[in-house]
Amino acid sequence: MNSREQVLSAIYNAIDDANEWLPPDRRLTKSPDQLLFGQNAALDSMQLVQFVVSIEQYIADALGANVSLADERAVSQKNSPFRTIATLHAYASALVEEAGA
Repeated sequence: MNSREQVLSAIYNAIDDANEWLPPDRRLTKSPDQLLFGQNAALDSMQLVQFVVSIEQYIADALGANVSLADERAVSQKNSPFRTIATLHAYASALVEEAGA
């Protein structure tokens, strides 16, 4: 499995975790278009933090890479990397590649 696939697997594992504590009507789907954060999205700001920390841990466990998804770079982007599964996957994969994992 390459690093992009492992990052997606980390995101999907975090989705499984999140769906255990999210109410049934706000559970996440494993779809690239799943809205995570923003207007009409599944997660509020505190839930997003919990979700991101979970992804970071899964990435560290799978790849040995310590990446910080919620850093200044992420919040300064015009389009949030936390908007959808697809944008988060692209952003996290880029960070993992930069980390050399």
